[in-house]
Amino acid sequence: MTTTTVDATRELAAFLRTRRERLNPDDFGLPSRRRSRRTPGLRREEVAELAGVSIDYIVRLEQGRGLRPSADVVEALSRALRLGPDERTYLFDLARQRRPRDAGKPATTAVPPLARLVADLSPLPAMLMNHRYDILAWNDEMARLLLDFGTLPPARRNSMWLCLMHPRIREFYVDRERVVREGIAHLRAAWAAHPEDQALTDLITEFTTHDEEFARLWSERDVKVNGRGAKAIRHPDVGELAVHFEVLMPLQDPDQRLLIFRAADEESQSALDRLCAR
Repeated sequence: MTTTTVDATRELAAFLRTRRERLNPDDFGLPSRRRSRRTPGLRREEVAELAGVSIDYIVRLEQGRGLRPSADVVEALSRALRLGPDERTYLFDLARQRRPRDAGKPATTAVPPLARLVADLSPLPAMLMNHRYDILAWNDEMARLLLDFGTLPPARRNSMWLCLMHPRIREFYVDRERVVREGIAHLRAAWAAHPEDQALTDLITEFTTHDEEFARLWSERDVKVNGRGAKAIRHPDVGELAVHFEVLMPLQDPDQRLLIFRAADEESQSALDRLCAR
């Protein structure tokens, strides 16, 4: 399986179809049909009715026939398909109806003030990434908790690559599939928002080609950007611990993301203290 630069028309078609098929007709109070349903989810004519567009328009969208829906139509489709906030943003990106982003190159090095902030956040484990999950800066606590990123070639300082490919990090998260699924949902949103980023496309191609788990989850087209949450970690030196995480995006450097971990409970804090004292 290969992934090329974003073909917005084809991806828009596939995304609309998968979201339509996930819906339960019973949740919409639609009139019952005499014939039985042979396909999952809503029918195209039902989506057309809910969105206030013609059936032919929905057919042409799902067939990828070059239509570019207006912002009003995208909003109507979002409501009809009951999209979540991140899915709605993804649909607007695919339709190229959001304000154009800065055409500058994605961040590949840490902005010095942010790199200093990462260090100043000690003893909280912290690191700085870009939208591709490339790791740009980290403090000692994060290196002790996860990995000494300085020992890796710069091309492998990517948290998704580590989670999928690095033998130690592959076994690091207790709920591994959830962590991978959430990371993929973020990458899909980034892929639509940065169609010019060939490095991101190449990274996704590498993952889909060499990792069956990634290929399977990528094909589900989940879209979600998690700014906070919790992870359970299985550390080889201090055992299991739980952390809360927070992701912050600086206004002046929106392509850089600050990830901060905090212990979720007293036992986890004790484990972190032991780890950082080593």
